[in-house]
Amino acid sequence: MLCVFDVNETLLDVAGLDATIGGPELRREWFGLVIHTALTVTASGGYRDFAGIAGDAAVEVAARHGREVDLAKLGEGLRSLPAHPDVEAGLVKLREAGHDVVALTNSPLTTAEAQLQNSGLAPHFDRIFSAEQAGRLKPAPEAYRQVLDAYPGRQAVMIAAHDWDIAGAQAAGLRTALLARPGVRPLPGAPEPTYTISALPELAELL
Repeated sequence: MLCVFDVNETLLDVAGLDATIGGPELRREWFGLVIHTALTVTASGGYRDFAGIAGDAAVEVAARHGREVDLAKLGEGLRSLPAHPDVEAGLVKLREAGHDVVALTNSPLTTAEAQLQNSGLAPHFDRIFSAEQAGRLKPAPEAYRQVLDAYPGRQAVMIAAHDWDIAGAQAAGLRTALLARPGVRPLPGAPEPTYTISALPELAELL
């Protein structure tokens, strides 16, 4: 099986930005605005650099609360996010079971490469894909199809902690595994994910 992983919040803990953004509440508001903007751009047929979206959203959220944000520090923080505690063990189990493991993220490729390197996860991945290469952010089908095109004929499963990412992968023909981290639920009214797991090591037992 080709295991395709989202990166931010699925593998890496965005809570690592709390101090930079101004605490958990502002970090959640910021990331929500990032995703809202990315989805709006994608739904309207456009493309914007995801790192640029993240920076613009940080400036907007800071202004709402009478604060300032250091964008250089934010970028450094994004590239240095820690992995969730369950991630490395899960990746090891998947690779030991013979599955190929790749990443697919909306972040620019250089950012994704730095993220996986700095978190210590890079050795567990066969390849890193960015929506930047497709010119369309997830959940647009082009982002997922570039991975399928690189591995023709392979069955693939998208693993993500985002309901919209699961929906996009399903529409593109991938199996899906929703990683139900705290607060994560399936998209209302959408087809059920192929698998729902609470921690990554569970996936190797299901594939």
